[in-house]
Amino acid sequence: MTVTLTVFSFGGGVQSTAALVLAAQGELQVDAFLFANVGDDSENPATLRYVREVATPYAEAHGLQIIELQRKRRDGSIQTLHARETSMQNRSIGIPVRMSNGAPGNRACTADYKIQPVASWCYRHGARKTKPAITMLGISLDEFQRMRNDSGISYTRLAYPLIDQRLRRQDCINLIERAGLPVPPKSSCWFCPYHRLATWREMRDKEPALFAQAVALEQRINEKRARIGKDEVWLTDRRKPLDRAVGDASQPSLFEDDACESGYCMV
Repeated sequence: MTVTLTVFSFGGGVQSTAALVLAAQGELQVDAFLFANVGDDSENPATLRYVREVATPYAEAHGLQIIELQRKRRDGSIQTLHARETSMQNRSIGIPVRMSNGAPGNRACTADYKIQPVASWCYRHGARKTKPAITMLGISLDEFQRMRNDSGISYTRLAYPLIDQRLRRQDCINLIERAGLPVPPKSSCWFCPYHRLATWREMRDKEPALFAQAVALEQRINEKRARIGKDEVWLTDRRKPLDRAVGDASQPSLFEDDACESGYCMV
């Protein structure tokens, strides 16, 4: 098999930044680090600041590339994830909101806003079924259960360099600190329904304006659903509005991982 290029799906979190450090030290060969930005109005603002103010200058200083991508529609326009979820013209919900039983619903956000922009970039740069690109994902050894063998795309193959090097999350943090970089915040969309209640509470207490936006987003989604006769959904598994749910500490959440299981998010 002939490989046309090797890229790293860069999420701006601990594992991705550790991989960037490894590449800067010559221990990882990567043609480009691809940061699929779901939208400046959708990504964690702290992650955007870290990618643009810390990671990108560090990469450039070491002769590496962090390339920012965004999902484009067929007409070439860009629609952010937040804009899609709040649009009344879009009936479907692409984030894993919690249904009436507390379980996550449909999740198209990762495929549409993370996987496809990276795959499309690889295709534009020569990746084909006979010459696939290698897409590296920032999954560490303590998260090995998130590995997948099949990318689902004929012209890309997946690789897990941190697992190959037997690195755990704490090892990644150590690498980042030894490189003289601040440890990045946990990357995610700020309205991700996979957030733990503790994450929501921290947002409420430290970033009240952003939390208010999350409350408004949940309300907007339910306005859309009410128009087509569907029941309510929530951003937590407590089956109640977000501003009420975060004050409920009586029981642990059913989904405490605070992570997207694809490997493309939160790395």
